[in-house]
Formats: sequence, C-alpha cells, structure tokens
Amino acid sequence: MLTELQRAHGRIELFTGPATHEAPGALQAIAREIQWRQIVCTSRAALEDIAISRWDDPRDVSSHTATTPADRFFVGIALKPTRAILTRDSRVIFDGIMPAGTLYVSAPSRQLSVQFLAPCAFLHLHISAEQFPTRWSQGAAEGLDDLILLRDPLAAGLAKALTEQGDAAGHEFAHCIGQILAMHLTRPELPRAKVNALPKWRLRRVQQHIAAHFERSISLSELANVAGLSRMHFAAQFRAATGYRPREYLLNHRIEHAQSLLTTTPRPLAEIALAVGFSTQAHFSTVFKRISGQTPARWRAGARNERSDAEAQSRCRRSWDSDRFAETAA
Repeated sequence: MLTELQRAHGRIELFTGPATHEAPGALQAIAREIQWRQIVCTSRAALEDIAISRWDDPRDVSSHTATTPADRFFVGIALKPTRAILTRDSRVIFDGIMPAGTLYVSAPSRQLSVQFLAPCAFLHLHISAEQFPTRWSQGAAEGLDDLILLRDPLAAGLAKALTEQGDAAGHEFAHCIGQILAMHLTRPELPRAKVNALPKWRLRRVQQHIAAHFERSISLSELANVAGLSRMHFAAQFRAATGYRPREYLLNHRIEHAQSLLTTTPRPLAEIALAVGFSTQAHFSTVFKRISGQTPARWRAGARNERSDAEAQSRCRRSWDSDRFAETAA
C-alpha cells in the first residue's frame, strides 16, 4: 500500500519541486542522471570530489543496478515516499516503504540493485572517500556500507535546502552540504542499532486484518495480538518493516480506499467518510488533505479530469489506428 504520503502525520516533508533544469551557459549544482546513479558525462559535477545529482522516476515499477566507484561513497536521500527492495549479492537488505527523508549509503566498489514499486524521487550524493575520516576511507568501509536510516532529520533538512535552491545554490553551497553530510555519517553517536523488522508472515497477517476491518476502530493492542507480539515490540518491528507507525498505516489505508471510492463512485463525501472509518466528514477531510495534499472534493475533480483526458487520448489513438488500417487496406 502506498498513496501520496508527503504530508502524512509525523512525516518529514521535502520540497520535490521540478527536476533540476538546464540553465543556458551555467553549470548545474544538481546534475541530471541519464540512468539511475549515472551522471551526465558533460556535467562538471561528475569530476568533483562531491557530486550531487537527482533521480526522478514516475513509473510504478522500475529496476536498476549500479556499482559505487572505488574512490567514492554513495548516499541516497528520498525526497518523497516510495516502496523499494534493495538487494546485494542476492541478499535483500531492505524491503519496505522508504518515507521522505530516508537515507541509505553504499561503500566504494559495492554493487547494489534496487526495485522501485512506486514512483520515486531521490537526491544522490557521490562523495569522495577523501572527504571521510581516515578510519572510514581506508579499509573500514563496512561501517557505512548498507547503512539505512529512516527519517534522518539532518539528511532531510540538507536535501530540502538543496532542492529548494536548485542551481541557484551554486557549487560551493552544494559542496558544503556534501561535507556536512559526510561528517554527519561518521559521528560515533549516530544510531546504528537496527530493530528487527516484523517477519513477513506476521506483517501479512496484520495487513490482512487491517484490510478486512479498516472501517472500524482498530487499537494497537488488537494489531499486536494479531501479530502475536507485545505492543512495544510490535510497534517497533512494524515501523521497521513498513516505515510507518501502525496508526499512520491504518489512516493511509483508509485514504487509499477513499480515493478508490471517489474515483469510481458518485457517493457523497459524508457517506465515503463513514464507509472508510471516519466518524465525521470534517475529520475525513482533514486527514485526506494531510496525506494527499488536497481536499477530497479537489482530488476527485482532478482524478475525473485525468480520466477524461486519458479516455480522450485513447479515443484519438483508436481513431488514428483505424484510419491508418484503412489506408493500408486500400
């Protein structure tokens, strides 16, 4: 389950803005990527000790593989929520939802494969090993390899500062951001202990329970019982597996179902609010706007316009194909 979650409760909101654009006669502070983690060769950023690039992919499903250069660390920061599976040597190192602000690192000479199961936007930093303390850059890369931090506040703030400024930030500003991030990653107090994610079979049971009963009140204790764990252990493991608190997940599931009803039925908003588990239309509208960024009415209008445009394009395409077939037959 993944909806537009940039404004979800407890979520770090990042400015995704338009992708970095080419400025005539100017060098880009944030380089374009021709493929995942591959910077356009003509960009000066590809030659700097701290190169910054951006990857935007609107597709629902995409797969990529890349190897970090021998002299660099790779750092990715999610600009919006996405679902991803990270794999190294046939070993899954992450499988779940990456909220906005998620940070992950690959050490030099490491190959990493990813499958995105939702549209994504990432800020990528390619940082020379020389920017890290000697204890990290010479033979101890394992300390940062495969490091994944959900909702890293500092990384999120740095990413927001860069994306808001874009090319106007300048290379010196972007370089300083990269240096700060390198120092942040090697802080000894940086939390590296990982909470075990909820096993997939337990997670599946919880997700099925939520899907079957989302229209009524579901307590944390009820979900913990379904998973067969204590409330404390369940909440921590559920968040590690999904990137959400249980309450957040439930609300997003309700909004996702509401969006389906808004798109496919003419039912009034008050009726839809009750159908997906909200006691009042006002509460429904507040949560809906927080998660999707729009009111239910505006979202429904936009969805209808998109569907009308898609149908019109489909009709034009069928008409064009029919005319072309007739010409060929003649």
